[in-house]
Amino acid sequence: MIITSLLDTDLYKFTMMQVVLHQFPGAQVEYRFKCRNAGSPGIGKLAPYVNEIREEIRSLCSLHFKDAELSYLRAMRFIKSDFVDFLGLFRLNEKYVSVQALPSGEIEVVIEGPWLHTILFEIPVLAIINEVYFRNTQKLADVMEGRKRLDTKIGQLQADGLSELKIADYGTRRRFGQAWHEEVLRTLIARLGAGAAGQFAGTSNVLFAMKLGLTPLGTMAHEYLQACQALGPRLRDSQVFGFESWAKEYRGDLGIALSDVYGMSAFLRDFDMYFCKLFDGARHDSGDPFEWGERMLAHYAKNRVDPKTKTLIFSDGLTVPRTVELYQQFRGRCQLAFGIGTNLTNDLGYEPLQIVIKMIRCNGQPVAKLSDTPSKNMCDDEKYLAYLRQVFDIAAPG
Repeated sequence: MIITSLLDTDLYKFTMMQVVLHQFPGAQVEYRFKCRNAGSPGIGKLAPYVNEIREEIRSLCSLHFKDAELSYLRAMRFIKSDFVDFLGLFRLNEKYVSVQALPSGEIEVVIEGPWLHTILFEIPVLAIINEVYFRNTQKLADVMEGRKRLDTKIGQLQADGLSELKIADYGTRRRFGQAWHEEVLRTLIARLGAGAAGQFAGTSNVLFAMKLGLTPLGTMAHEYLQACQALGPRLRDSQVFGFESWAKEYRGDLGIALSDVYGMSAFLRDFDMYFCKLFDGARHDSGDPFEWGERMLAHYAKNRVDPKTKTLIFSDGLTVPRTVELYQQFRGRCQLAFGIGTNLTNDLGYEPLQIVIKMIRCNGQPVAKLSDTPSKNMCDDEKYLAYLRQVFDIAAPG
């Protein structure tokens, strides 16, 4: 059994789920799976493992939150008591998930049902697919190579002048396996130090945060702002509606805005002085991170906000060398945070699966992400994508 706790997921699933419970409890959604590197030879052929994946999802659906887990969540300052009470009754239901083998050798995964009852599937299902794939294709994993590569990363972070550089683990969904994930975290804690005094800031994984005494990290994901395309009063105001609904729930807490659901230019048009002051910062997840950071700092200055009081979070396909470059460019100019995912938890010498599960419909209406990295777009309705580009004045890719 790969997933043994419903806490083995990212914190932002719970922070978004609380908003869904309080503000959108009737929303119906559909998610679909995609393997972005399925075209590579021998990669993404997951069809032989369909039955194994289904069995693991069945086991996932047998789990419930334990009293100690609920107490841990209840102690978080931004988690409300009624939400924890709801989680005490919560179960994932297998009827909302379909996993099918395709003639191409790939698989189709569809998650469809009430948002409140499907939101917690994404991260553990992706972690299941990864671990099933790698335990079948790499029966004798080269753990020594993984340790060597991790040692190199730690050495790069301990170089002179980098003592203030902190990284966080964002790698649950694409990890090589749960055991390796835990070993990586324990090694980082031991070698870098955790919390305020160390260079390891924490993890997005709630279970390991609880188990290892780390800070759990996360606010919102793309699906939240995508769903607002169907839930808000009109499409053009959906991004503003999403931020205002978030502020209504958290009253200034969890104040990191995601900037790339409609691309950076559309984000900046909506992220006015009010939001600049209200939110603690923004997160980068597509496009050139150096250009993004410079544009964010200029936007803050233009809106009479001191960039040094705001946090820029970088989380798009980071490696340690890229993290160091970003730190050197922006250090001292703002607060900085770096979330490293796949390169931290799935770097043993094998090509990792670039897999995602994205929301494609909410309340029967198409929803989409128009990323600054076109390969990250995911929508099966070209007419809706064209309409979205028109509404938000986004140029079609050349």
